[in-house]
Amino acid sequence: MAGSCCIAVAGHLVANEAINVGHKLVFLFDVDNTLLDNDRVSADLKQHLDKEVGHERQQRYWEFFEELRSELGYADYLGALQRYRSEYPRDPNLLTVSEFLVEYPFANRLFPNSLDVIDHVKQYGVPVILSDGDVVFQPRKIRRSALFDAVDGNVLIYVHKEIELDDILERYPADHYVLIDDKLRILTAIKKAWGGRVTTVFPRQGHYATDPKVLATYPAADISISRIGELVDFNLQDFLGAANAADDRAAIA
Repeated sequence: MAGSCCIAVAGHLVANEAINVGHKLVFLFDVDNTLLDNDRVSADLKQHLDKEVGHERQQRYWEFFEELRSELGYADYLGALQRYRSEYPRDPNLLTVSEFLVEYPFANRLFPNSLDVIDHVKQYGVPVILSDGDVVFQPRKIRRSALFDAVDGNVLIYVHKEIELDDILERYPADHYVLIDDKLRILTAIKKAWGGRVTTVFPRQGHYATDPKVLATYPAADISISRIGELVDFNLQDFLGAANAADDRAAIA
C-alpha cells in the first residue's frame, strides 16, 4: 500500500488517497503519549523557554497554550506561540523558540519499541495513525518521528477523532479494529460507538493515563498495558479475544 502525503480535507488531515478496500483488521494508533513521549517534548520546550525568554514569559506561553487547548480541543504549540507573539511582539528570542519547535528531534522521543510494535502488527492487519492536532505541527511531528513511513503513509489527523468515526470507517473499512490510545475518554467513546467491533488498548503512559480522576471516571479498556512495547508479544487471538471477553462481560452485566 503506497504511502502518501497529508492534505487538508474538510477541517482535518487525511491520507492523500482514501483507502476503500476492505481489510480484516485495522490497527488505529494514537501518537502523543501512545507511540511518542509527548510529556518529554513539553518538558524540553519548557526548559528551552525558561532559557530563552525567562520564567515569567515561559509561564505566559503555557497560559496561552491551555487557553487554546480549551478552545480547540487539542494541543496547538505553534498557535500558542502566535498568541505569545501578539503580547510580546518585540521579543528577540521568538524565532529561536519557533525554530526549536519546528526542528525538534521527535524520533528521539518515540517510546521504546514503538516502531517494532507497528511492524509486528502488520502481519495481522493494516496500521494507521489516528491523531488529533493542528494542520502544521502534528503532521511534521509524525513525519520527523518516522511514524509516517512506519505506517506507509496511512495517517488520519482530525480536530476531534472520536466524532469522525464514519469517515474512519469509510477510509479504512475492516471486519475488526484495534484502537491503541492513552486517553480512556477516547477509548470509551469509540467502544460505545463500535461495541464488539473494536478492541481497545490502553497504554498507561503519560499524564492523562495516570490521572486518578480519569481512571475513576471511565471504565477499563479491553486491554491495559504498562508500555506500548509490550504489544510485540501479542498475537492475533490476544487482540480479538479481548474484545470477545468484553462482550461476554457486558452480556452478563
